[in-house]
Amino acid sequence: MKIDTDRENKDILNAYRGLLRSITVERSKEDTKFIRKAFDVAVEAHKDMRRKSGEPYIFHPIAVARICAEEIGLGPKAIACALLHDTVEDTEIGLNDIENLFGNQCRIIINGLTKISGVFDLHTSQQAENFRKMILTLPEDVRVILIKLADRLHNMRTLDSMRKDKQLKIASETQFLYAPLAHRLGLYAIKTELEDLSLKYTDTDSYSTINNKLEKTKDIRTRFIRKFSSPIKNTLDHAGLKCEIKGRQKSIYSIWNKMQKKAINFEEVYDVFAIRVIIDTPLESEKADCWKAYSIVTDYYKPNPERLRDWISHPKQNGYESLHTTVMSPTGKWVEVQIRTKRMDEIAEKGLAAHWKYKSSNEKDGMLNSWVDKIREVLENRDADALEFIDDFKLSLFAEEIFVFTPNGDLKRLPVKATALDFAFEIHTQVGASCIGAKVNHKLVPLSHELKSGDQVEIVTSTKQSPKEDWLNYVVTSKAKSKIKSSLKEEKKIAALDGKEILERKLKTLKVAFSEDNLNELTKLYGFKEHTEMYYQIAKDKVDLSKIKEIIVKGGKLKHGSITASIKGSLSTLVSTFKKKTDELIIGENDKLDYKFAPCCNPIPGDDIFGFITINDGIKIHRNKCPNARQLMANYAYRIIRASWRGQEYEEFLTGMVFTGIDDVGLVNKITNIISADLNVNMKSISFDSHDGIFEGRVMAYVRDTEHLDNLMNTLLEVDGINSIERIDHEEEQQK
Repeated sequence: MKIDTDRENKDILNAYRGLLRSITVERSKEDTKFIRKAFDVAVEAHKDMRRKSGEPYIFHPIAVARICAEEIGLGPKAIACALLHDTVEDTEIGLNDIENLFGNQCRIIINGLTKISGVFDLHTSQQAENFRKMILTLPEDVRVILIKLADRLHNMRTLDSMRKDKQLKIASETQFLYAPLAHRLGLYAIKTELEDLSLKYTDTDSYSTINNKLEKTKDIRTRFIRKFSSPIKNTLDHAGLKCEIKGRQKSIYSIWNKMQKKAINFEEVYDVFAIRVIIDTPLESEKADCWKAYSIVTDYYKPNPERLRDWISHPKQNGYESLHTTVMSPTGKWVEVQIRTKRMDEIAEKGLAAHWKYKSSNEKDGMLNSWVDKIREVLENRDADALEFIDDFKLSLFAEEIFVFTPNGDLKRLPVKATALDFAFEIHTQVGASCIGAKVNHKLVPLSHELKSGDQVEIVTSTKQSPKEDWLNYVVTSKAKSKIKSSLKEEKKIAALDGKEILERKLKTLKVAFSEDNLNELTKLYGFKEHTEMYYQIAKDKVDLSKIKEIIVKGGKLKHGSITASIKGSLSTLVSTFKKKTDELIIGENDKLDYKFAPCCNPIPGDDIFGFITINDGIKIHRNKCPNARQLMANYAYRIIRASWRGQEYEEFLTGMVFTGIDDVGLVNKITNIISADLNVNMKSISFDSHDGIFEGRVMAYVRDTEHLDNLMNTLLEVDGINSIERIDHEEEQQK
């Protein structure tokens, strides 16, 4: 097909003009020239590149720059960097060129956005390393993260043109890392869209079902909101409070998440929407007017005292401010009401962008700086591996907060489930390291004591105390974990010197060279990631050094063997070997490849599946909906291969069901007869538990495919007394 280059060039120019119109901050003529220069460089650099959709690649950086300008509210330098964000990675332009043309700050930002290239070892996740590299630039320039979020948002909006397996990888990584990051930075609108788009690709059926039900019930909700809001609006107007009242629909992902966590259906989610009362009032009157509005709301509707949340007196770390209450409506339904000012609403939606807008008016803008300071503490432990780093970092993204006080009355924010030991490290690293106990509300408690909002905490210390390994079991803050690990590593290094000496003497006795190659073979033999851990365990007398004799080969060398019996070399070789043999693994046809079904999700024919290349166990087949899928795809996308079913008509696969209902005489007998006699299904295990007339049953059985399973579940659902039935992922569920 012939490409109309004149038309494309005109469209590119129109897209650029649209970008300039979308800029919300003030800009000078010099700023416009700076952006134009970045645009010209990007157009030239990407001139021969096209996206999967077929359009010129330059449309992507323009779209990313527009999200930065319009939806995040960034300035000219960030917009220029957004236009250039893929040049160093994908074109001939280098970081030195960027610095020469646009300055050192643009170099720092674009370097943070450029992926790491190269081969990764056995235990490394490329995705984790790239994410870590980006986060390491956070203390230098937060715009790196904001541009990356804009880049990810545009990729998610245009994901339809990608292959299904690519969609799954990108969506899983987005849900696992980038949506929580947007949430912590206060970018609520972006976080919500990222979560919804991720669900659209990771669980398409659930997304479509919830979306359709929301559309069908839209008119009913609109009428309810109008009727509910009318008396509140009239009274607020009469009281002289200018306000807007609107209904805010819960996101599809939030509804799905609640359905999963509480094991309920759509109809049982009571807070599908919230009523938002937005008051237009001066800064000095905000707090008083919000509480006045709360008083008016609760005059009409009875509040649930346990559901009051005051984030005006104590804003969240991302700057979120609002009063939340849940009230009983005249129709007998609980309704969440959010009360906030116009300024608070803008900060809730746009996060950082709104913070900058109100910067001069409010001392609470230090929130971002305090959060970045906390991230700096996590970043201090730079020798942690990338996955450990992400675990620590995600702790600071996800955590809901509690508020506790020092003996002097100073307020400290901590995540929910934080302990006395977390509080000690929050005060100071040395206080945490020497902590032996705490007084909570004047009562002595152990280090592991879980704190609650409002607690007053005094730390008891001793000069003889030092961090212990088991402390990691009862701290939740990334700061405490990082400091404890760092201290333990120092202790390990000292002990490891003794272990190293022991090993050197042993190898000398066996006439084996103390070389890097031999040490690498020993770490493989004993299953350690690195030398220091091996030396430490040798010092603790937990390593059987007599095994070394078994792997000695000629010339004082050691050879433990390869990763698998059939394939030698690093994991990258293993991955490329499998991917050369097949672009897609067809279950039932590729019998020469070593694959197993993952016990964590028990896939059966009809399930959407993928293959994961393990280090020691060949390929593991997982369901796309596997509880581990999101993490595997987010961290190890390069080890994922496409997989599908064929030729499994005569095989049977293990799966599980859980059903609940009203207990009745003979019900168990009916169920077992239907499964084994009527439907001729083999059962592996069955258990029933009954409490106060309500029973729960669990069955592990062998089925041919998803259609066979659906027929079985539908037949059981027709039995009188059974209220619900659903599939469970694996046999261990029965032990819960």
